[in-house]
Amino acid sequence: MSLILPPVLADALWAHAAREFPRECVGALGGTGRTAEDLDREEARAVALYPLPNISPQPEREYLADPVHLLRALKAMRGGGLALVALYHSHPRGPAWPSSTDLRLAAYPVPYVIADLQNRVLRAYRLPQGKAVEVRVEE
Repeated sequence: MSLILPPVLADALWAHAAREFPRECVGALGGTGRTAEDLDREEARAVALYPLPNISPQPEREYLADPVHLLRALKAMRGGGLALVALYHSHPRGPAWPSSTDLRLAAYPVPYVIADLQNRVLRAYRLPQGKAVEVRVEE
């Protein structure tokens, strides 16, 4: 599977991660192709980025998207003819690999994009049943 993330959206994701440093940022990507609602395709294309508030009590070490804002983002996606294609968050000090918390809390059948600010690396993973399966990110 692959996730197409246009450069303008990758830049916006990096800017969001930099603004939140040293806290982890979190957000959603809306698009077409393989979505949370249509899992039959091998490719997803992001076309919109939705930054979300991180309400974790330990935002320097983990993220928790504000559920009200996430629902608003999902509603906005639907209103624009899009669907959820990925979720993203940052690891301010790396690595671009899912933490045990990331694996445990993954709830959506879409790629989870991790922005490693320390090494400026962007990677994505599907996280089925608590294990990481890397997804190719094409910018």
